[in-house]
Amino acid sequence: MKAAEVKELTDEELEHKELELREELFNLTIQHATGQLENTARIVHVKKDIARVRTIQRERMMSKGDENA
Repeated sequence: MKAAEVKELTDEELEHKELELREELFNLTIQHATGQLENTARIVHVKKDIARVRTIQRERMMSKGDENA
């Protein structure tokens, strides 16, 4: 997922996407711990996607704070 794709999502969609990614990360971690995960690089990609979503959420929150000031 690219940053441009994340920026197109609404606030509710961002929250939902973050929850989905966190669930996926949890499942990947469990699979890795039990030796069932073949593509370990997927964990890194999911972590980066979570960071992208949280960054966009933070940017929006900060811009809303600037508008109210």
